[in-house]
Amino acid sequence: MTWPRLGAALLAAAALLPACAPPLSPAPEAPHACPCLRLIGEATLDKGWLYQGTTVGGLSGIDYDAARDRYILLSDDRSSVDDARFYTARIRYTANALTLPEFTGVTALRSATGQPYAPRRRAVDGVDVPDPEAVRWLPGGDAFLWTSEGDFARGFGPALRATRAADGALLRDVALPPSFHPFGTTGPRDNDALEGLALMPDGRTAWLAMEGPWRQDGPRATPASGGAPVRITAIDLETGRALRQVAYPPDPVPHPSPLPGGYTTNGVSEILADGPGHLLVLERSYTLGVGNSIRLYRVALASGSDTLGLPALAPGNHVPLQKTLVADFARLGLKHIDNIEGMTWGPLLPGGKRVLVFVSDDNFNPAQVTQFIAAEYVEP
Repeated sequence: MTWPRLGAALLAAAALLPACAPPLSPAPEAPHACPCLRLIGEATLDKGWLYQGTTVGGLSGIDYDAARDRYILLSDDRSSVDDARFYTARIRYTANALTLPEFTGVTALRSATGQPYAPRRRAVDGVDVPDPEAVRWLPGGDAFLWTSEGDFARGFGPALRATRAADGALLRDVALPPSFHPFGTTGPRDNDALEGLALMPDGRTAWLAMEGPWRQDGPRATPASGGAPVRITAIDLETGRALRQVAYPPDPVPHPSPLPGGYTTNGVSEILADGPGHLLVLERSYTLGVGNSIRLYRVALASGSDTLGLPALAPGNHVPLQKTLVADFARLGLKHIDNIEGMTWGPLLPGGKRVLVFVSDDNFNPAQVTQFIAAEYVEP
């Protein structure tokens, strides 16, 4: 999700929040919590920082290529500021410190026409204006998968694409099931669609997470309720066939808005494979007049029933995933918590300890920042 689409009035109110405000006080602790993240460090890019003539911002996806020791960073710029694009970078950390990323390249994403995607004001017939959100390297590191939330206003639903890293050329669109596309009162909501992507260790199966519930499944999360479950679907990358689907129950929005009728939201902003049977799920909430709240959960995929055959989710017709809290970011000791949307495994620490690297999407909003976080993952 991209906050600027909330409208100018909401943006103006959000801009009143200090960009470097202290972290929110933790929301009430979730059940089965464990202290499973230890903060290594955080680093923030200067506002409006330029790299090779492009404004670095909107970083919604991140993934690490261990063979070539490089990260990919996907911007959700819909070719409004610069061409839709991705960056490569080196990110270094020790057991107790994180340094600013060293950017090493920027490449425009290209459509099936071979050209960079055009902005909405110059949209090309038959070509969507994508909303890039999540990214994962494919085995070998020569190509990567990425998701788009869609271009609903022009009739394009969510998309899963494979792109060549060397030049940004589109290799193929992975055909998604018809249920992924909006039809009247069913399917995903605009700007609430394909937000998370996890590539399983076999390299052949991808799990795709919606940000919020499908319309027929019920309402979005509010401060009073977690709302309807969010569908997470396993896709065979060769055929595009849906293999299995599970229902993830989001939290209620942790903080109500202090403003009358103030906007609030909570949903899934990223997922990441943790071995063949588990996913890490990043929940990101936003409350107008308060800011962002971030929680990380771990789920066992076998704990939820298969919902593929269910046209609509309702209490009693499925078993939702059981989730374990890994960390509430308000308890990590961060100086600031921004709109965290990207998550990846980084290189191991000495002794084999695993590390998670996170990045925030600043929405090209001067009241927000591009934030990198590294944290040691303590096995639950």
